[in-house]
Amino acid sequence: MSNVLAIGLPGGPGEWILIAGIALLLFGKRLPEVGRSLGKGIVEFKKGLKGIEEDIDTETSKSRPQIAQQAQFDPYTGKPVKPENVSNPPAGSV
Repeated sequence: MSNVLAIGLPGGPGEWILIAGIALLLFGKRLPEVGRSLGKGIVEFKKGLKGIEEDIDTETSKSRPQIAQQAQFDPYTGKPVKPENVSNPPAGSV
């Protein structure tokens, strides 16, 4: 099953060691700096996503109460219910 795709991720530990060796030859002493900058970039990306999610949440929470007050829907038919047509059962009946 692993031979189905011609291009894929390295599967064995020997392939990972070869890739690590090539990276060590290419980057040498700069490898820790590259790792740090990559880590900082990932942290900044996550902070940006979190900020966008918070902005979306605040905007949707502002608009939800207005939509809920404008129209109510019957859960069985899905049709809008007018406040005067809503019937409340008597207090003693179940």
